[in-house]
Amino acid sequence: MKNTNKKGTVSVRHLTTAAIIAALYVVFTGLSAALGLASGAIQVRLSEALTVLPYFTPAAVPGVTVGCLLANLLTGAPLPDIIFGTLASFLGVSGASFLRKKKYLIALPTILSNAIIIPLVLQHAYGVKDAFWFLFLTVGAGEVISAGLLGGLLLHLMQKRKLFR
Repeated sequence: MKNTNKKGTVSVRHLTTAAIIAALYVVFTGLSAALGLASGAIQVRLSEALTVLPYFTPAAVPGVTVGCLLANLLTGAPLPDIIFGTLASFLGVSGASFLRKKKYLIALPTILSNAIIIPLVLQHAYGVKDAFWFLFLTVGAGEVISAGLLGGLLLHLMQKRKLFR
């Protein structure tokens, strides 16, 4: 899928796809919070499953990034979480975009970026006193579940249904 039209501007399809992904990210983040999955030792955010979408479309990079930014703003996250949480998501989906030819590695950048950045956010923005290595493991475990397992399931189902042709 081309990102630009004949004039060199971003295509309406690309923008629309990114906007839909961003909206889904916000909805799934809210659903995770409502179900109590987004807090606790191991956080499972359903929205992180969308980080595998660069396999199908480059629109997933701005879509997930903007979705994360909006979700953080709408949930009242502190400024460091808004900035660095969004950065972690951007780095994750950007890395996934580079790995889109390697289907089984596509969740790895998201898992690593969040496991490294989010513990620091938890410590400095939220005052969590746990050690970095412990938070690295718990955040990483949540990302393995949400981006790795749920994202892998999403990727498989979308590929099987031939979505994003």
